[in-house]
Amino acid sequence: MRTQDNIPNSNLTISVMLAVPDVPQAMTWYKEALGAEELWSLGSVAGLAVQGAAFFIGEPAGNGWESPLKLGITCARVEVFCLDPDVFVKRAVAAGANGSLDPVRNHKAPWGIHRQGGFIDPFGHIWLVGDRSPLRSFPI
Repeated sequence: MRTQDNIPNSNLTISVMLAVPDVPQAMTWYKEALGAEELWSLGSVAGLAVQGAAFFIGEPAGNGWESPLKLGITCARVEVFCLDPDVFVKRAVAAGANGSLDPVRNHKAPWGIHRQGGFIDPFGHIWLVGDRSPLRSFPI
């Protein structure tokens, strides 16, 4: 029996919370750079959405996680899939993201040509932006 067979049918959501040193400053940047919409804010924690894809930002408070800027390294990356990765990345870079990580280009993948590239946001998070999500089964 597969694990997913044991999970009740529900509106399961998996999300990410990005550690940032200053939530209001980060909200301003994500709104400008990614077109994020503010869902809510409690000051040190906020919910945002980019084209309906929700995520959180929060200020670590000595509770077991920390900002990549403070750590000097990131331990996760944000994966975005959209119709036009070139435009998404270009907008982020124009707002101050570091676009030298991985320029948007075509990659050969099991599901066909996949256009993807990335950037590092001003808070130290790595974002990879592609045109088609590989989050389904493909014959390899």
